[in-house]
Amino acid sequence: MSDQYPQDPNNQPNAQFGGAPQYGGVPQYGQQPPTGPDGEPPLWAPWYGISFGKAVGRFFKKYATFSGRASRSEFWWWYLANGIVFVVLSILYGIGIGTSERSTVSTSTATSTSVQSTVTDPSALFVISGILFLLWGLVIIVPTLALGWRRLHDANLPGALWIIALFVGIVGIVFGLLPSNPQGARYDRPDSSR
Repeated sequence: MSDQYPQDPNNQPNAQFGGAPQYGGVPQYGQQPPTGPDGEPPLWAPWYGISFGKAVGRFFKKYATFSGRASRSEFWWWYLANGIVFVVLSILYGIGIGTSERSTVSTSTATSTSVQSTVTDPSALFVISGILFLLWGLVIIVPTLALGWRRLHDANLPGALWIIALFVGIVGIVFGLLPSNPQGARYDRPDSSR
C-alpha cells in the first residue's frame, strides 16, 4: 500500500478510509483524518484521543517535523511523560548530591553570616544523573519545539507563535489548551510523510 491515500475521482466517501471524502488526500473540515491498515492516522495527521504510549512513540517518530498538526492529547501526554522523566532524574540527582562529599565554608561580616556548601568529591550517581539530565535535554529540545509548533497548527495558528512560549511559560500552557480548529487542516502535508 502506498504512503498516500487514494483520492476518489467523484469525491465520494471512501469506505476504505473511514468514509471521509478525500480531496487531494486531506480530510475536509470537520472530518476525522483517514486511518491506515493498522487503524492509526497517518503521521501527517493529528491523532485525537491517542493513548499515552502511542503519543510518546509518535513524538519520537515525528522528531523534527514542524509541518502538520498535533492534537491536545498528543501534546499533553508527551508533557506528562517528560515530567515523569524529569522527576525521576531529579530524584537520582538529589540522591547523588546527598551521597557526594561536600565542604562547607562559612563567612561572616559584622551584619550577616553566609554558609556555602560545594561538592568536593562527587559520587558516581551525581555525575551519571547530571550527564543523563544533559543528554535528555539535548535529545528532546528539537522534537518538543516541533510538537508545540504542530499544536498551534491544530488550533489554526502559525507555529512561529510557539517562540513566545519559550520566553513566557504560561503562554505555552494556554497554547496547549486551545481547542482544535478544523481550519488548521491547511497545515497538513499528506504528500510529505506517511
